Amino acid sequence: MSDAASSPNSPVFLPDSSDDEPARGPRGIQSVEVGGQLLKALARTGRRMALKDLAREAEMTAAKAHPYLVSFCKLGLMEQDRASGHYGLGPLAIQMSIAMWSGQGPTIIRVEEGPTHVYVAMRHGTPASLRHTATGKIFAAFGEPGRIAPLLDAEGHSLEEPAFAKELAVIRASRLSRVENQLLSGVSALAVPVFDGFGQLVLAIAAIGPSATLDLDPQGRPARLLQAQARSLSQRLGAPAQA
Repeated sequence: MSDAASSPNSPVFLPDSSDDEPARGPRGIQSVEVGGQLLKALARTGRRMALKDLAREAEMTAAKAHPYLVSFCKLGLMEQDRASGHYGLGPLAIQMSIAMWSGQGPTIIRVEEGPTHVYVAMRHGTPASLRHTATGKIFAAFGEPGRIAPLLDAEGHSLEEPAFAKELAVIRASRLSRVENQLLSGVSALAVPVFDGFGQLVLAIAAIGPSATLDLDPQGRPARLLQAQARSLSQRLGAPAQA
């Protein structure tokens, strides 16, 4: 070996490969993309699935899928049924919306999409049915009857309908509205009210998801999370602790 090659001060030249390598697109995080296949599989099938079935649907082994499922459950993107052990979409994998009252009734003012798309024509400015949506029923239950009645009448309904009046009474008692396959087949929703310091309804927060995976149980995690958020917002607006 020559003295020049062994000298510590000798410069080292690396080949410039910038002209040889093809242009690449934005780099993603492979582990996130791989785990996302499990979320897509649940959204595609629309039902809770056992580990082996979910892994097969996502085209990976159960051993590979399991760590992703554990992480997704911790994040709220998935949840595991305690009885069956099957996995389903969690409360953070559903669509969220906020609605306020306007001249046309309950109106969507914000929509937050989850990682799985819910096929609902609900965008900023969309009015919500007072009779057939979870959001609308919150306004029907807690809004002023004088302004609720005309809009309900336009939908062909009335506050005096026995079944509807009974449902609104339950919503007032629980401060939770639940709708399953009413406006659209295969789509369900939960909604909760937010009050101001005068006890007046300010807005409604709703969670919308596939009927096969959205837990509508009043004691379920989605309902409890929504109610906790509504209580927090109400208190920040000056409502008493029980509102």
